[in-house]
Amino acid sequence: MEQRKVHRIVIAGGGTAGWMAAASLSRLLGRTLDITLIESDAIGTVGVGEATIPTLLTLHELLKIKEQDFLAAVRGTFKLGISFENWRDVGKDYIHSFGWTGKDCWAAGFQHFWLKGQRMGISREYGEYCAEWVAAKQNRFAVLPSKGLNYAYHLDSSLYARFLRNIAEGHGVRRLEGQIRQVNRDGESGYISSLDLDSGVRVEGELFVDCTGFRGLLIEQTLQAGYEDWTHWLPCNSAVAVQTESVAPPIPYTRSIAHDAGWQWRIPLQHRVGNGLVFSREHYSDEQAIERLLGNVEGKVLTDPRVIRFAAGTRKLHWKHNCVALGLSSGFIEPLESTSIHLIQRGVIRLMQMFPYDGIRQPDVDEFNNQMRFEIENIRDFIVLHYHVTERSDSDFWRYCRSMTIPETLAHRIELFRQTGRVFKVPTELFGENSWIQVMLGQGLVPEQYHPIVNMMEDDELRRFLTGIHDSAQRMVQQLPAHQRFIDHYCRAS
Repeated sequence: MEQRKVHRIVIAGGGTAGWMAAASLSRLLGRTLDITLIESDAIGTVGVGEATIPTLLTLHELLKIKEQDFLAAVRGTFKLGISFENWRDVGKDYIHSFGWTGKDCWAAGFQHFWLKGQRMGISREYGEYCAEWVAAKQNRFAVLPSKGLNYAYHLDSSLYARFLRNIAEGHGVRRLEGQIRQVNRDGESGYISSLDLDSGVRVEGELFVDCTGFRGLLIEQTLQAGYEDWTHWLPCNSAVAVQTESVAPPIPYTRSIAHDAGWQWRIPLQHRVGNGLVFSREHYSDEQAIERLLGNVEGKVLTDPRVIRFAAGTRKLHWKHNCVALGLSSGFIEPLESTSIHLIQRGVIRLMQMFPYDGIRQPDVDEFNNQMRFEIENIRDFIVLHYHVTERSDSDFWRYCRSMTIPETLAHRIELFRQTGRVFKVPTELFGENSWIQVMLGQGLVPEQYHPIVNMMEDDELRRFLTGIHDSAQRMVQQLPAHQRFIDHYCRAS
């Protein structure tokens, strides 16, 4: 493989992926790099993903972003988790919160103590032992010292791209307006050498970042990295999105409302609400999906319904030759757990960790691809869990999900929890034990037994243990202001 020093980076495409890459590379590595981003105003971005997860706070700390300024700019609100409504069955809801539930011991997680308490009739709902869950239910929030609450954001993705663009251009990134007419390759190495714009401008570079969305202009149309389709596990393949006026103060969590052929999101911002319906075209037509969505929104509709097509899956190679794919060009796992921006962030951070200053080397490329694939497959399994472990049988869609063959890695996790109550987290995996426990319990999967170490605790001691955790979470949340009140004080958009 060529050992050309990397000085010129060309980012093809803007949106959240392009400008997150540009802002991060220029802010954290940019003194020695020449970075150009090519973006066309004539090509829209998907831009419906408005919910994030707590990992975004880490990137913002690296970029030295002041939280109040960011939230005011993107008209953001806070997010403590996701409410899953009608997923286990119609009329049955639960919240997957970002916090930690209860207290573990060295041999067994809190769920084992909770399970014995449930059999004794003294356990409350599992989430009541988690402060973030309690705060979400009571519509309270505050940013606490030492990260006393785990949280993420709801944001306007187009405003976020603009916010990141200001950071990137402030650190020397050059933006070129125009559409890419041709991708040129070196005849010997197969590397991309330059991009020709419709204006006639040629942009040369040593490293190219593909942020061109689903079409994957560089990574797929040019380099043919390949795509692994996961629609047999994730059957939703379309979405329709609209924005509506706010009719109530914003709640500090995302709503995910299951329907008979998919699910609907509802994401509150400071100035409006983002709505969308993710659905399977095998079970809904576009017209049915639009009708279902518009019949289940609150407030005046501000935008025309926009239909988006996708195929859940992953690029077989996220880095090929001298091209790295980020965002939708690298693959797509539906937005059920708000992982899209996280995967962009992880790709950018991995690229910076393995940055090929002295030339692209195959071991770096292989390691990048292996790490990206490992993380995406674990996220895939977590998303499939929501569909497969369900009591719903009211439609062909849900009957398919219940009976479909699932990845062996997921089948093992489910059976381990079902039979023993145990969960595990492998290194670098995104979702921790508490996330798996909350969703498996929420979807109706109750373990057959608990760890015998729990029996070392006398019944009265277990009662005091559970009550103490519950009461502590309640006392903490009672001190928090209402979510809207905190936004008004902390980060209200002008």
